[in-house]
Amino acid sequence: MKKTVLITGATSGIGEATAYEFAKQGLNIIICGRRLERLNTMQKALSKLTRVHILNFDVRDKEATYIAINGLPDKFKQIDILINNAGNAHGLDPINEGNTDDWDAMMDINVKGLLYVSKAIIPQMTERKSGHIINIGSSAGKEVYPKGNVYCASKHAVLAITEGMRVDLNPYNIKVSAVNPGLVETEFSKVRFKGGDQANHVYKGFKALQAKDIAEILYFVISRPDHVNIADLLVFPTAQANSVTVKKEF
Repeated sequence: MKKTVLITGATSGIGEATAYEFAKQGLNIIICGRRLERLNTMQKALSKLTRVHILNFDVRDKEATYIAINGLPDKFKQIDILINNAGNAHGLDPINEGNTDDWDAMMDINVKGLLYVSKAIIPQMTERKSGHIINIGSSAGKEVYPKGNVYCASKHAVLAITEGMRVDLNPYNIKVSAVNPGLVETEFSKVRFKGGDQANHVYKGFKALQAKDIAEILYFVISRPDHVNIADLLVFPTAQANSVTVKKEF
């Protein structure tokens, strides 16, 4: 029986690449996101490879999250793998100049959204005593860098939640993993810098990770034998040594 994977934040970047990688590998796919037009376009393309269902909701909305997941059709109700990928970074300000709306957006999506989606899905996994949850963290969850304050805090929280999940769900044979990318070339920086020119310079002078790189790693993580769990994985491009050390050539 084919396994079913639910991917949040699936309309761009790592989530989109993961949906295509997993579909190519024959898994049934549930893609979630806020942009319905993109979901529909992806569904048409992915349905040539596997069975696909779309869920259009915002992970920040607790009730909408529960309604969407609890309303899945029978063929997609059993979720074997959850990829908590939805996340964002807003602004790059020192803490004394930070925008509280930016702070709310990061905590609501990166932390509370992950919890809401997980809360909607974990009960069926504990009942079956099987499942795999992968939370997409960040190198920012491993260290704090200048002007990263609240974003780093949100990703540190993701790692703490992941470790807590792994302990609490251990009696139920549920795997819990964290995959923590460094610099990945996606729309992420455009959101962080709010479309400013600075976003165009983030990935210049070196070869950043691509969304497909992370998608392939995620497939490796879920395809390990039953007795193997990749608990916590940090992934950098070769040019990156830590959050602030990147070898660039111009």
